[in-house]
Amino acid sequence: AFISLTSRSASSARASGLTQPRLPAPTKHTSRSVWPRKTAEGDPRRPTSMFHWGKWKKRMGANSSSKRPVFDEKEDVNFDHFQILRAIGKGSFGKVCIVQKRDTEKMYAMKYMNKQQCIERDEVRNVFRELEILQEIEHVFLVNLWYSFQDEEDMFMVVDLLLGGDLRYHLQQNVQFSEDAVKLYLCEMTLALDYLQSQHIIHRYDVKPDNILLDEQGHAHLTDFNIATIIKDGERATALAGTKPYMAPEIFQSFVSGGTGYAFEVDWWSLGVTVFEVLRGWRPYDIHASNSVESLIQLFSTVSVQYSPAWPKDLVALMRKLLTVNPEHRFSGLSDMQTSPYLADVNWDAVFEKKTEAGFVPNKGRLHCDPTFELEEMILESRPLHKKKKRLAKNRSRDNSKDSQSENDYLQECLEVVQQEFMIFNRERTNPYVDREHKNSIDICQ
Repeated sequence: AFISLTSRSASSARASGLTQPRLPAPTKHTSRSVWPRKTAEGDPRRPTSMFHWGKWKKRMGANSSSKRPVFDEKEDVNFDHFQILRAIGKGSFGKVCIVQKRDTEKMYAMKYMNKQQCIERDEVRNVFRELEILQEIEHVFLVNLWYSFQDEEDMFMVVDLLLGGDLRYHLQQNVQFSEDAVKLYLCEMTLALDYLQSQHIIHRYDVKPDNILLDEQGHAHLTDFNIATIIKDGERATALAGTKPYMAPEIFQSFVSGGTGYAFEVDWWSLGVTVFEVLRGWRPYDIHASNSVESLIQLFSTVSVQYSPAWPKDLVALMRKLLTVNPEHRFSGLSDMQTSPYLADVNWDAVFEKKTEAGFVPNKGRLHCDPTFELEEMILESRPLHKKKKRLAKNRSRDNSKDSQSENDYLQECLEVVQQEFMIFNRERTNPYVDREHKNSIDICQ
């Protein structure tokens, strides 16, 4: 799972009359002061001393000098500003590694995507949409973007580093999550989804264990906005994309019958499926990628979810509200969730401030990821990241010694457009920069 992040007006509050937690109201341009970040010892970006970072630096070829470099404040952040420590994940067209910023020594996760592969797989638009969304949002239970930059080969996103692993990893390690632990995940994801909804963002049926990461204290954070979308007031989404087992029924129905589309309710269905899976070890419906859309519509209309008899009645009632086939009757917001007797004892302010103790705390003595990622990067990867600097220098020398005419004019044209259109970002400066001289030219690569 990736560790993965336009101005929008806040959506209207739900008229429930219930007490809301004392959370700051989202603004058109959300600032860091609106959504405060932890900077104390528990900051998930601060590595625990139990990790042997020096070993990874040496193995990945990083400079071991203890002297901090000084970079020009006017200079855009780039690849040379980071030390590569180790690979920790990969996706369909990108990889993730742990990095350390050379001047501040802060730790981050860096997602990098090969430009040529993105063009060939028609993923450029998704990358740009993800960047557009992540640059405008920040929340305590999201994996937030800090920097974005590019070079000739790759596009980079530098985000919060969460060392606790994702829920899928822990399920595969046969972790038995307690009800209290999952209840906190439910509350934290409720706040994250409610915030996204206020920003007119649908995560789009990719709320799943793979995309929920834990920090070192066991708190949950939502990541991977690659297929997220923005909808304005009154608009509906219609595209069919995502992970089928977590997709809401109205998505399939709209695709087949040309219905009215779907909105924020789909994310709350996905949350219900995820909570069910983490508690029971399997999903409420037996759905696979090979299932046809028509068969899934039939499934939702004929098969009832079987809840555990050991679950409290209030929990079952809440799950029924999240897994309601009719989106009009589904819980789909913080105010809805607050009506549940199961969550009546929740101190939402304490949840938001991470003062509620997690029921499951990952082992701080290890990295919670597949160790083969590092081996693949070092041994099998044809263009390993730690050899990028020498490789790019060699390529530039080769390009200067031959005719500038590209062997593949179309690919070269697309690469030039990506280079022009890529959105450079530095959260410390708060103002993203993008050259919009050719703002529509990205279409040639789609």
